[in-house]
Amino acid sequence: MINDSALLESRSLRDSVLDRTDVLDRVKALSLLPDGMHVTTAMVAAYFEVTVEVVRQLTKRHREELQANGMAVLRGADLRQFESDNVSLSTDSYPQARRSLTIYPRRAVLNVAMLLRDSDVARQVRTYLLDMEYLARTQPVENSPQPDAASLDDRIDQRITHILGKTVVPMFNALIETSGEHRRELIALRTGVQHIERRLQQHQARLRRLESPREDRPLAGVMAAMDAMSGREFEHHIATLLRRDGCTDVVVLGRHGDRGVDITALTSDGRRLVAQCKRFAPHLRITSPEVQKFVGSAKVLHASDVALFVATCRFTPDALSIAEQAGITVVHRGLLEKWAAGDMLRVLK
Repeated sequence: MINDSALLESRSLRDSVLDRTDVLDRVKALSLLPDGMHVTTAMVAAYFEVTVEVVRQLTKRHREELQANGMAVLRGADLRQFESDNVSLSTDSYPQARRSLTIYPRRAVLNVAMLLRDSDVARQVRTYLLDMEYLARTQPVENSPQPDAASLDDRIDQRITHILGKTVVPMFNALIETSGEHRRELIALRTGVQHIERRLQQHQARLRRLESPREDRPLAGVMAAMDAMSGREFEHHIATLLRRDGCTDVVVLGRHGDRGVDITALTSDGRRLVAQCKRFAPHLRITSPEVQKFVGSAKVLHASDVALFVATCRFTPDALSIAEQAGITVVHRGLLEKWAAGDMLRVLK
């Protein structure tokens, strides 16, 4: 399986997944300029929650690669025309007219995600890419849907999407390049077509998720499988991991009367264990009040020897500090992935 470091270091690996721009919207909504195709440097920085200077420095270091994926610097007449087509970029809002403007299509934004090391959002994008790569590599051939077996509706959607992306949008691009009087109308029409194309792609992905056998989910990337679970399914999955690692009397508690924990068990050496399970979106974080509440339940109400706070996301620094002081074992997203893949938690050994 391709790991995060390899993706950061290898351009060939980055190039192999650059078509999966839909991953950007799975992690966080990407706002586009009115043309429906591009973002500015400031918008890239806002998406990845870094400073504009960080993006500029990255652009300098990897200019050739990013330009190959659509990044462009507009100047002169090109800049004036682009600004006139995108009202929000009008120079009326600025004391002085800009001399240049760097714009990025979605492909270049995804490229930035695979180069930007110090961004939580970029790491989440890479996580989804890696999970999708794992799925593609491990899905058994005999379980893969054959073209002839696809439903008629699915094949129609795929064909329409192909025509929109490969024929209609390029036709609009050509018309826009040669048109003067009707340029704005053509851009608006092209934006509408691209919106339909994206909705069809989302519809196809949703159908594939809904129609796939639930028992086959573990064949997907470890974290992708857990992200697809409901909260209750996630609790039972953690109970399965505990049994795998020698715990006995494992009980998944009901929603009412659970006294602040989701699972109780005994470790292999007889210690009383309780666990709290949170299946949150990867970009969210467990905060200190949530950990404090669990400390009271685990240590006071349940008098546990081992307390696990398991989450599909990360924890804030304050939450980690409180957990360490209270003797709570934090199983964050990274540790959870290793545990689910076969490693045993140190506290259970």
